[in-house]
Amino acid sequence: MPSLKEIKGRIASVNSTRKITSAMKMVASSKLHHAQVAIQNMLPYETMLEHILKSFLAAEIEAKTIYDQERPIKRVALVVFSSNSSLCGGFNANIIKVMMKAEEALSNELGKDNVEIYPVGRKVAEKARKLGYNVKCDLADLVDHPNVKQCIDLAMELGERFANGEIDKVELIYHHFKSAGSQILTHKTFLPIDIETELQRDHERDLTSNVVTQQIQDYLKKKSRIKRPVSRENEVAPLNDNFIVEPDVNTVLSQLIPKMAHLMLYTALLDSVASEHAARMVAMQTATDNADELLRELNLQYNKSRQQAITSELLDIVGGSINN
Repeated sequence: MPSLKEIKGRIASVNSTRKITSAMKMVASSKLHHAQVAIQNMLPYETMLEHILKSFLAAEIEAKTIYDQERPIKRVALVVFSSNSSLCGGFNANIIKVMMKAEEALSNELGKDNVEIYPVGRKVAEKARKLGYNVKCDLADLVDHPNVKQCIDLAMELGERFANGEIDKVELIYHHFKSAGSQILTHKTFLPIDIETELQRDHERDLTSNVVTQQIQDYLKKKSRIKRPVSRENEVAPLNDNFIVEPDVNTVLSQLIPKMAHLMLYTALLDSVASEHAARMVAMQTATDNADELLRELNLQYNKSRQQAITSELLDIVGGSINN
């Protein structure tokens, strides 16, 4: 059995660790709130652009651009989103696992030199270089400071290479942020853009709560459905189906589809950043709870050992007095 001094030292060590995990949990919660606000600020633009494209499709206008035409695949680029730091549970491990699986499948089909990796995040970049993948650039700064301009630059670079025939397909691998307690690992095609699939994707998000327990989330969702009246103020007004398009439909769509591509890349970045902070918050909350449980056990063990030592000393004193 360990001595009282050893148990006391371990209690102090666990207490120090608990303070660190608790602080990291609060920091992650604050950063998650900022990430949720960034997504919420982007949603009106996304909603309107989606509505415009839906209206074009609903009007049955036949139009094709180079960005939505499939062709024989000879070279593929993977844009993979991860974090720059650790202590976020299985966030990075899941992304790396999907990247390795996708790269292996594509390498077997097209050859290793025909698969390019665009890593957004230090963890996935280090792993890709360690495995000897064809890494094109390092975009780790985007994770710490998400901004639209760099996403547009990356989307334009990928779009130009796709238009010139240097790459035939671009795929995104990232975590879709659904709520603070639910992040969905997503692997989808970026180029060529499948308009129908993109417009039918899951848009449900919970951007108002940092609650990570699924039972509490379900309760809050049901409660909000009961109490919140149906409001039509924020709904997008329907557009007129009788479009007057100038100069022509193909030119208009050739401008809208690249904008949608920029938005897809920026949305994937914001989703990944929010998912990282949510995963770290959950991991640190779990670590803090485990530290609390360990502290209870250590305090119980310390009290038992201390009581046993006091009892032994009393027995020695009583035995000595009887002998005298």
